[in-house]
Amino acid sequence: MLELVEIVRDFAIGMAQADARSPVAINNRSKKRLQPGIGPHSEADTVSLVGEELEVFEPERYAGRWITGVPYPESPRQRCDLCIGSPPEWEWAVEIEMLRFLGDTGKVNDNILMHVLSPYSQHRSALTDCVKLSDSGLGKREAILIYGYDHDDWPLDPAVEAFELLAGARVRLGARSEAGFDNLIHPIHSHGRVFGWELLSSEPETRWKARSELEYDRALDAMRESLKRFNRQRHSDKK
Repeated sequence: MLELVEIVRDFAIGMAQADARSPVAINNRSKKRLQPGIGPHSEADTVSLVGEELEVFEPERYAGRWITGVPYPESPRQRCDLCIGSPPEWEWAVEIEMLRFLGDTGKVNDNILMHVLSPYSQHRSALTDCVKLSDSGLGKREAILIYGYDHDDWPLDPAVEAFELLAGARVRLGARSEAGFDNLIHPIHSHGRVFGWELLSSEPETRWKARSELEYDRALDAMRESLKRFNRQRHSDKK
């Protein structure tokens, strides 16, 4: 059976391979062509592009087994981003979120953290996906995957650490898996990382409670600093 560390690593490889084909995304509103590269693509399009690469790169693992938009058994109107394997007992069920702080031209994305950290189910964030997926029984194993793009002023780490703290209060997370990708062709989205956590139980994680108060405070301080930079940049862009 595939391990999550392999899925995370392969996803990062698929990102780089798809990017090498110079795909061009189209802005949904303006219908304008964006700059070439995988970076400007939507989450759904990115997952599909990565899957196309991996079905060729690792056919034994993924050919005919990389299925997107799979309905949840009890809520068929809601769909899981990715299932790997064959129905009805998928080998893996994976919810995926994108963490892209900057747009095609470098403008700050005002609401990106909502997609990862919002506690409201209406936002369908990575945080609320943890409970939804863990309670679903959709896969033999289930995981959350977050991919994103690093920038000097916008490193991914504070947001990822905040996700771990908040998610740990709702479910039991496995150890973090991580893989990087770089040398992408887009001038803004040139490098980044993929993160993954297996959902081990729908019971709240106890490991996060055992962390020292100092470690907890450091993670919160890092998140506060990230939000401060976010607000400063947003106000600067509006001037």
